This record gives sequence, C-alpha cells and structure tokens, in this order.
Amino acid sequence: MIDDEVRAAAQAVLEACRRRRLMVTTAESCTGGLVAGALTEIAGSSDVVDRGYVTYSNAAKQTVLGVPAAVLAAHGAVSRETAEAMARGALGRSDAGLAVAITGIAGPGGGSAEKPVGLVHFAAADRNGRLLHREQRFGEIGRSEVRRLSVLEALSMLNALAQD
Repeated sequence: MIDDEVRAAAQAVLEACRRRRLMVTTAESCTGGLVAGALTEIAGSSDVVDRGYVTYSNAAKQTVLGVPAAVLAAHGAVSRETAEAMARGALGRSDAGLAVAITGIAGPGGGSAEKPVGLVHFAAADRNGRLLHREQRFGEIGRSEVRRLSVLEALSMLNALAQD
C-alpha cells in the first residue's frame, strides 16, 4: 500500500504522461520497485507504465541495463554516473518515452564516510536527450523513510520531464 502523498504524486505523473502520450519505465536499486509499484497501484496505469527494472546487484545493472563495468568500477553503484547510465539503459531497453533511475544506500548499514546512509542518486531521461540528475542526502532517518522519500523524488523528476 502507498500513502496519500505518494499516491497523489503518482497520480500527477500518470495524468501528465497521459496528456503527452508518454510511457514510463523505471530502473530501481534501493527502492526495489516501489516507484513502479506506486504507479501501478493506481487503476488504469497500464496506459502509462511500460515496465520496471529492479537491478539491485552490480551484475544486474550491467546485464539488464547495460551499465558499463568501468562506470561501476570508477564511481561505484551509488553515484551520479551509475544513476544516469541506469536511466539511459532503461530508456534504451523499453518502449517508454521517460525513464527514472534510483540508486542509493537506504540503510541501516552499508554507508561510509564518503557515501553515508541516506545518500541517493536519481536520474531521469527522455527520448529528446534530456537528462536530469539529483542527489539527496536524507541522513539516517530509517530505511523505510529513505525509500519513501526516494519514491517521491523520482516521481517529482518524472513529472518535471512530463510537463516540458
């Protein structure tokens, strides 16, 4: 189940995409499919949602989305470069006009001084070559809340691209 804030954000994305006849794909790591889940929780979303990828491991990011091993080696899974490669890969492997990607550290463990718990990178791309990146440092607010806020951020990015 999704909360009212997430539902409203998902509904806004669906409506904006319908107006522009756009389909959406998601590439998710730390959110584990929650963005796709929020969109598909709403009846009738099949006219907007093309597909979703959950690529939790580096191997999945490479084989499913085509993230180059060199990007992962140089920047790590939680990086701008990986998020952007995930978004481009999802777009290139789907029939969608918009893609959003999320990679981060939801916690409670797994963080470091350089990449702390709560660090999440987002990328959104469209077929016109536009690419957005956002970085959030949510902090140690709990795994569920990092994931919930990440879903909201991803939906916001999709909505922004769908509006232009």
